[in-house]
Amino acid sequence: MREVLQKIWYSAERPALGLRGLSWLFIAAAALRRRWLQGRARQTQLPLPVVVVGNLTVGGSGKTPFVIWLVERLREWGWRPGIVSRGYGGRAQRVPLLVTRDTSAAECGDEPLLMARRLGCPVMVCLNRVEAARALIRQGDVDIVVSDDGLQHYRLPRDLEIAVVDGVRGLGNGHRLPAGPLREAPERLTTVDLVVVNGPAWKSPVALRRPLLAMRVSGPMAHSLQTAQVRALGDFAGQTVHAVAGIGNPARFFSMLSQLEISLVMHPFPDHHQFRATDFGFGDERPVLMTEKDAVKCQSFIDARMWSVPVSAQIDPEGTACVRELIGALKKRA
Repeated sequence: MREVLQKIWYSAERPALGLRGLSWLFIAAAALRRRWLQGRARQTQLPLPVVVVGNLTVGGSGKTPFVIWLVERLREWGWRPGIVSRGYGGRAQRVPLLVTRDTSAAECGDEPLLMARRLGCPVMVCLNRVEAARALIRQGDVDIVVSDDGLQHYRLPRDLEIAVVDGVRGLGNGHRLPAGPLREAPERLTTVDLVVVNGPAWKSPVALRRPLLAMRVSGPMAHSLQTAQVRALGDFAGQTVHAVAGIGNPARFFSMLSQLEISLVMHPFPDHHQFRATDFGFGDERPVLMTEKDAVKCQSFIDARMWSVPVSAQIDPEGTACVRELIGALKKRA
């Protein structure tokens, strides 16, 4: 069903009448939910500035690489950031949960664990991100909160909103769920402080507050899951490898590898897939290249074939200066 919907969402054909009817029900329910949560947000006070990073579409757009980039820049600019996340895919027995390097992905979710390991900063997960933020602030040593994928979590007060858009897929067919991939109407982009485009140039269908900020994501190195070995990803050029991706848009990962002239046997999995050893029973000893997000869920059954490909966001100096200016305006709240 997911694959069928994806084809509809990113097709030029008009969705079926039944799906469009369900979209109107979704729109009505979402509007009521938003008004209720925004009312609660006005009654909620947090002592630190909050930056929300999110998107309008279902599935991956590059939010996590941007959050990592943002946290790294915040540190450079003298802030002490912490992250709050829903912890999608995790089944924490106690919440809010402070994620450490040793927390299991099954408990906290793959993206929070990835960020905790990459950044070493406090990461708090809870379905209720207000409670996550309060717990993060209580544990101390933070002066700014970054909410990962919280654009529609309206109960959480926010001082700055940043939306990330996939430059290849854009907003799909422009329809709301389930007829299209949109959680909110494209006009929502007119209310955010900044729109970041991951990948190729994309033209917004609505007028924005500021020019689009361009971001590209690259992963030049591969890290062995079994040893400390690190290889340039280009070393795999001319070889046939198994490419594994359980992310919102596996095609983006496969395209990055293909551009390096690596021959791929592609294995796309659903976003946040909980991997098992049997998922890697390919019947040969070819290298297995996977995303860093997937690799954190494979620690209990790693073998010599498995390599993680961490990616990093790249933003030019002008774009970086724009983000720094927006962040600097939050100093009065810190």
